[in-house]
Amino acid sequence: MSGFDILIVGGGIAGASLGAELAPKRSVVLVEAESHCGFHSTGRSAAFWLESYGGPVVAQLSTASRRFLESPPSEFSESGFLRTRGDLHITRDELPELPAGIDTRVIERAELEGMVPGIRTEWTRALFEPNCADIDVAGLHAAYLRAFRRAGGEVRTDARLETAEHRNGQWQVRLQDGSQIAASCIVNAAGAWADEVASAAGAQPLGIEPKRRTMVQLRVGRSGLRDLPLVDDADGTFYFKGEGDNTVWLSPHDEIDSHPCDAAPEEIDIAIAIDRFERVVDWPIEAVERKWAGLRSFAPDRIPVYGLDPDVPGFFWCAGQGGFGIQTAPAAAKMGAAMLLGRAPEPMVEHIEPTPFSPARFR
Repeated sequence: MSGFDILIVGGGIAGASLGAELAPKRSVVLVEAESHCGFHSTGRSAAFWLESYGGPVVAQLSTASRRFLESPPSEFSESGFLRTRGDLHITRDELPELPAGIDTRVIERAELEGMVPGIRTEWTRALFEPNCADIDVAGLHAAYLRAFRRAGGEVRTDARLETAEHRNGQWQVRLQDGSQIAASCIVNAAGAWADEVASAAGAQPLGIEPKRRTMVQLRVGRSGLRDLPLVDDADGTFYFKGEGDNTVWLSPHDEIDSHPCDAAPEEIDIAIAIDRFERVVDWPIEAVERKWAGLRSFAPDRIPVYGLDPDVPGFFWCAGQGGFGIQTAPAAAKMGAAMLLGRAPEPMVEHIEPTPFSPARFR
């Protein structure tokens, strides 16, 4: 039986980033149920860094993560993981209210027409977040896995957790292939499967709910779209952004209840997305080039969960990141590592109060 200080369940951005923080200080193994890490939510993300997304508590982690994503240590990237494009929150009437302190400016109709040519007349104003940026998700995830392995971390794929029993201060874990691992601590970074992992370990599920999000790539009869800002409405019913010269990525911003699974798009959701898109701009749609779906998993209060379970010793929650797990990963990983190791937080997160993220809030 292999022995480690920490066993992380889940190889997406949450598990990989926390693993990279922990591996230089402890012996860590990361187990992933699929054949490669990031197969589900992380690998299907159209992620962008949007400071206002997720509300004021989540915004603390997003803001703290920006500098790392923009200018990471050289061993992570020579060029960073962000490409700024800005975000337009468009509206027919009232402008949205965003968390305090976020850089914004009001865009009136004349300027809006210049930023989104062909926008329909009923969209009269927008609130512009100039700092919104695309995230190189694949590059960030791969960089964290490289850092984890360089520090001595071990990755095991096709390694679904079957059972976990805590006795004599140690976890005895059995994987689907029959192999066993002993560890002092389990980190539950299993995304949509977080409550299932908790149940397998004898912990009370928190009500982590997977929600399906649909994405579609459209080719349209309009060119010059690559640098189009992210466009969303104040009511949260769609967003789209330029992908290529005449292509856009579009979502109906859906959150469809789902069981943990290999998510696939439904035709009705694609139709809804296209209908909403056509109500915004007059660009003719030439083809649906791609379509996909992923799962976003939310805690009941939509705030991520980081911390030791109050009832089960050595069981650490790292779950419920919703759609903001990638943009918050650098700060969340540093905060989570400090909590797990019982150390003072690093400067990036020393101003962030960890209590709102604790699983104890649900007990």
